[in-house]
Amino acid sequence: MIPLRLAVQFLTRVPLGVPAAPRAADLGRSVAFYPLVGLGLGLVLAVVGALAGQGPGLLAAALLVTLWAAATGFLHLDGLADSADAWLGGQGDAERTLAILKDAYAGPAGVTAVVLVLLVKVAALAPLMVAGGVAALVLAPLLARAGTAALLLTTPYVRAGGLGEAAAANMPRPAVLLGVALSGLVALLVGGVAGLGALVAGGLVLLGLRWLMVRRIGGVTGDTLGAAIEVSEAVVLVVFAFGT
Repeated sequence: MIPLRLAVQFLTRVPLGVPAAPRAADLGRSVAFYPLVGLGLGLVLAVVGALAGQGPGLLAAALLVTLWAAATGFLHLDGLADSADAWLGGQGDAERTLAILKDAYAGPAGVTAVVLVLLVKVAALAPLMVAGGVAALVLAPLLARAGTAALLLTTPYVRAGGLGEAAAANMPRPAVLLGVALSGLVALLVGGVAGLGALVAGGLVLLGLRWLMVRRIGGVTGDTLGAAIEVSEAVVLVVFAFGT
């Protein structure tokens, strides 16, 4: 299952020994597995959260968010930081924005964005840990990665060359669409009213982020997809927190 292993490798830091030069077709098929990887991560977080929830809620939430970020290799947080710096420093210019996205340096806008998103996640998780918010922990990673697949379905990939462009150009669109649709169904079945709220809020935020990406750089890059994952996860947790 090379496409599944590629999806795990792209979205987490679980070493599965994928080929050094994967085929373009396998890269494309890996996109269909993004929601499944999110579901797997969510189930692990739910188990850990159930155990950690026996302790102080705020501390448990902070520890869980730390594990969450470490499991993904901090890749999505890096994308969030790069995107925030690029949008501020790009000053409305597409080429300048793309150049800053490639820069590994984290500026004040990037650091601030990462801190704020992590604060929101911890603050939203704290009451959920006390209330046993298993559904939120399962659905936040799932819906965020389904949202990434949806962005790749509907938005041009603008960074030429590399694995991201090959994945976007070769993905099996019906299979990816099915994965996104099933993710929405899982959200309704597992989350109920809060799941519906997370779908609506997450969808609106995703549309807003897509509009910003298309307007500024003409599409998505790996960094902006990472930023979308972090923001989407935070939105889902906030919706569930207000529903407790």
